[in-house]
Amino acid sequence: MTNPPFGFSLPGGPGGPDPNDPAQMQAILAQLQQLMAAGSGGPVNWDLATQIAQSQLTDDPAVAGPAREAAAEALRLADLWLEPQSALPSGIGHIEAWRRAEWLTKTLPVWKKLCDPVAKHMVNAMSDLVPEEMRAQLGPMAAMLSSVGGAVFGSQLGTALASLAGEVLSAGDIGLPLGPTGTAALVPKNISEYGEGLEIPEDQIRLYVALREAAHQRLFGHVPWLRGHVLAAVEAYAAGIKVDREAIEEAMGRIDPTDPESMQTLQLEGIFTPEESPAQQAALARLETILALVEGWVAHVVDAAAAGRLPDAVRLAETFRRRRAAGGPAEQTFAALVGLELRPRRLREATALWTALTAARGVEGRDGIWAHPDLLPTGDDFADPERFAAGTPAEDDFVIPDDLSGLDLNTPPDDRSDDDTEPGTDPKP
Repeated sequence: MTNPPFGFSLPGGPGGPDPNDPAQMQAILAQLQQLMAAGSGGPVNWDLATQIAQSQLTDDPAVAGPAREAAAEALRLADLWLEPQSALPSGIGHIEAWRRAEWLTKTLPVWKKLCDPVAKHMVNAMSDLVPEEMRAQLGPMAAMLSSVGGAVFGSQLGTALASLAGEVLSAGDIGLPLGPTGTAALVPKNISEYGEGLEIPEDQIRLYVALREAAHQRLFGHVPWLRGHVLAAVEAYAAGIKVDREAIEEAMGRIDPTDPESMQTLQLEGIFTPEESPAQQAALARLETILALVEGWVAHVVDAAAAGRLPDAVRLAETFRRRRAAGGPAEQTFAALVGLELRPRRLREATALWTALTAARGVEGRDGIWAHPDLLPTGDDFADPERFAAGTPAEDDFVIPDDLSGLDLNTPPDDRSDDDTEPGTDPKP
């Protein structure tokens, strides 16, 4: 007897619905419609994700006038302070102060690009769990069953994004180009709550966050290839993520289709298995390197702009460096859920590299590195920033054969034969 797909307790007994019984088929159809009340056009039911996230953002009042004015003033002042520290001009076209729900809705288009590749792998694995004979039994309803995975993942993402919305301090806080191009935005309520345990005046914290946001806007606004490069690195890594089918089956077996809330309490952490292939390791290295380079540049120019202006600039720099390197609880939840760690693991090394470039080449020369992706430092350059800044090739760039006896160093290259014939014989026609 066939077990029900995903562990659901379907009408008609453990073998699933009887396709000849209209009442049973109608009952399961109603249950599945509960899971998919909101439409989905891809591997994630984003309508459901948005509804769940918004329902969890209960403590989210509108931004009051004074808070909105303080945010705008901080961003304008921050952009002015960055002027001598960056060869890239201002990237701020609009200034906004967001509620948590506004951060959610205005960053959702980019989250779709980031999460859909991962979700596709997981949803396909969920669909494969439906036995072939069960698909034949269900007929057209098999397509609906394949959408259950999108509903489950959408529910989980909604919860994770709601947690992130409660932590992020600005549009570009986690180092990705999440918000609309040219829009600099702070999240005043989160900034106030973040500063409660720091014993640093809130206006200093707000201004430091504004410096970081304005720096992100300069970078992503005036390096035209960077946004696509970062998102492509995320997608390349996501394409190689593997899922643990047993973990998915176990998780799905705990869903009660008569209780949509069971999807929200489901824990999908641990469904991704480590991938040791060279391609995936290379994709991960590229992703970690570009995230570190972006965050390192922001940290370097912000620290230079804040020095001598903010009394607690040093403390703020270290606090934010640790925050970005470790990630908050919401970032950790998101990483466990979708298998993507959006943290710059080599932040200190990247910051040191940009510092060395400034010392060796000045602000113009340093920021000229962003002219093309091929000019960017690699992960290997982090080990010796002074060498990279000076433009000196590494020893590994020169490969000298151990045995030079087989090389004809007297004959010009153009006169050497490319064939395999013995000396003194005619080459083959």
